[in-house]
Amino acid sequence: MAQTLARVLVHVVFSTKDRMPSLKEEVRPSLFAYMGGTIRSLGGEPVIVNGVSDHVHILLTLPATLALADAMRALKAKSSAWLRRTLPSFAWQLGYAAFSVSESNAGHVKRYIAAQEEHHRKARFEEEFLLLLKRHKLAYDERYLWR
Repeated sequence: MAQTLARVLVHVVFSTKDRMPSLKEEVRPSLFAYMGGTIRSLGGEPVIVNGVSDHVHILLTLPATLALADAMRALKAKSSAWLRRTLPSFAWQLGYAAFSVSESNAGHVKRYIAAQEEHHRKARFEEEFLLLLKRHKLAYDERYLWR
């Protein structure tokens, strides 16, 4: 095959440092739009970007030529620099979690991400995150999970 073709959907989740509730309601729409633009500038597609005061969920695709780790490094660096213009001490947590999503399940994940505010009236981020890790059979070391 003379051409590389890929459509890999990834659900990414990451938190503010120490899960501080820094992402105020009034800044979120602009932040999520900025993050979507950053993903597009990397050659990806932001299917949906949403979150609440202490964390973000993103469903995205990346081009075959870009590693997820490189995309996340760029996305977190650019968005934290953007946020620091109004929140000088802002920082994201060090890591992130990423889960593959089948095309057949993309609609479900998109609805889940869209309903974050409603979802977090009932569940804290830590509970949600642990459930996602278990659901995806992703091993973790609790010593580093919340940094």
